[in-house]
Amino acid sequence: MLGWFKKKFSKKEQEKVAEHEEVAEQVLAEEPLEVQSAEEDAAPVLPSEQEEDTRPVEMPGEEEPAEEPVAVEQEGGPDVEPPASEDGTAVDEPVEENSVPADLIVDDQPVVEQPQVVEQPEQPSGKSLFQRLQERLGKTRHGLLHRLDSIFLGKKEIDEELLDELEEILITSDLGLATTLELLDTARTRVKRNELSDPQALKGVLREKILSFLLQSDQAAELVMPDSGPFVIMVVGVNGVGKTTTIGKVANKFKQSGQSVLLIAADTFRAAAIDQLKIWGERVGVEVVAGEPGSDPSSVVFDGLSYGVSNAFDVILIDTAGRLHTSVNLMEELKKIKRVIGKKFAGAPHEVLLVLDATTGQNGISQAKLFHEAVGVSGLALTKLDGTAKGGIVANICRELSIPVRFIGIGEQMDDLRDFDAEEFVDALFADESRPAA
Repeated sequence: MLGWFKKKFSKKEQEKVAEHEEVAEQVLAEEPLEVQSAEEDAAPVLPSEQEEDTRPVEMPGEEEPAEEPVAVEQEGGPDVEPPASEDGTAVDEPVEENSVPADLIVDDQPVVEQPQVVEQPEQPSGKSLFQRLQERLGKTRHGLLHRLDSIFLGKKEIDEELLDELEEILITSDLGLATTLELLDTARTRVKRNELSDPQALKGVLREKILSFLLQSDQAAELVMPDSGPFVIMVVGVNGVGKTTTIGKVANKFKQSGQSVLLIAADTFRAAAIDQLKIWGERVGVEVVAGEPGSDPSSVVFDGLSYGVSNAFDVILIDTAGRLHTSVNLMEELKKIKRVIGKKFAGAPHEVLLVLDATTGQNGISQAKLFHEAVGVSGLALTKLDGTAKGGIVANICRELSIPVRFIGIGEQMDDLRDFDAEEFVDALFADESRPAA
C-alpha cells in the first residue's frame, strides 16, 4: 500500500516539474528583451514596489521576480512607464521638500516667537511717564501747537489779523468762547504795554494762562482719605464715556497702594453693566457686590455699604447707571443714592467723581454743569484724551466750573489712567518735538 502511494506521488511530482521546465523555457525563448528592459527600469520602478507587495499570492516561484515588471506592464500598459520613469524623481522631490519645511516651521515658530514677546514689554519701560504722556497727547498738541506755529511763521509783529487767526484756533481746540476771549484779552493787554511783541512769545503767554485755569480750583487735585471708616467714592457719568473702565482702573490704583477695595454695582438697569464690573473685579482682584438686574439701586448701595463696613474695606467705589444728563427722573435717582450714602456714613460720599469723554467737546461742559447741580461733583476723570485733538476741554472745564481734574485717561492699558498733574499736562501739551523729552 505504501509503495503504491509513493509511486503515485512521485509520478505527479515529475509531471509538475516537467510543466515548470516547459514554462521557463517558453519565457526565456519568447521574452529575452523584456528581462533586459526590466533590469534597465529597475531603478525608476523601485518607488512602486510598495504597490506590488500588496499582491504576494501571485508571486509563488523564485524565478518570478523577472515577471514583476511584466505584471506592471500589463496593468499600466506602455502609457504608464514613461511618466513612472520621468515622475519617479519628480514626485519624490516635492514630497521631501514639503514635508521638511512644514516640520521646521511648526517646531521653530514657538521657539523664536516666545523670546520676542518677552522682550517687547521691556522696551516701553525705558520711557519716562512724561514721555508717555507727551506721546499720548500728540493729537492735541498737533491740533494746537502746530497750528500756532503755522500762523506765527513769517510774522514779525502781533497785529489784529494774527489775533483773529489765533482766536479761531483756540475755539476749534475746544477751549470755548469765554476761555478764548480771556486768553486774547491777556495777549492784547501785554501788547499794549509793550510787554509782548514777538509772535513766538505768544505761546509762552498761552501756556502760562492755561496753567492758571487748571490750578484755579480751591480743592487739591489729590484725593484725601477720611480719618476713619471707608473712603466712599460715588462715580457718575453718561453712557459710553468709559465709566466702568475708569472704576476698574481706579480700584487697581488703590489696591497697588495697599488699600482693600470693594466695588458696588448700582447700575441695575443693564445686566451687561453688572457683568462688566464683575469682570473688572476679577481682573483687578477685588470684591464686587451686585444685586439682581432691575432691583432698586439705592437698596443695592445700602447693602453694599453694610458689607463694606462689616468687612473693614478701606475704599468703596460705587458704579451708578449711565444716564443722559437731560433725564430728570434718572438724575433724581442719583440724588436718592447720594442721600442713602450720607445716612449710612456721615460726610459720605467723600468724592463724587464725574467721568467725561474728552472727545465730546463742549457737550462735556453741559454734562458737568447738570451733574454738578444734581449731586455736587467734586472731581473729574477725563477719558480718551489720546484719541482727540481737542484737549483744550480740560482748561475750559476747570475755568468754567473750578472743579479739579483727578485723573486723565490716555490709553487702554491698566496704567494709562494717570493722576492729573497740571504742570506736567501743560508741559506735554506745549513740548517742543524737535528735541527729545527729558
